[in-house]
Amino acid sequence: MLTLTSRAARQVETMRSSQTDGQKKLRVFVESGGCSGFEYGMSFDLPKADDQVFESEGVQILVDPTSLAYLDGTNIDFDDGLHGKGFELKNPNAQSTCGCGKSFN
Repeated sequence: MLTLTSRAARQVETMRSSQTDGQKKLRVFVESGGCSGFEYGMSFDLPKADDQVFESEGVQILVDPTSLAYLDGTNIDFDDGLHGKGFELKNPNAQSTCGCGKSFN
């Protein structure tokens, strides 16, 4: 399961309101890359047959089965303060993370 803080949910809804296709949902995924081996990604996408669908703070979140193995239990926050990093993923499965906050292993 993935969860969003209320700040992250508000930011997702703000970003989604600028999308032309209102049917797209928030997709959270993992891909190879980054300085630690894996990199987080987020996009707006249509559901696929094998996706897991979660709802948090009124936002539907799509996750493919491979990414879910790495992301299960992750909480997503949004920090737009003076030194804010934008979306921050707090992943209990990450053994280590990079200073950029977008890469882990």
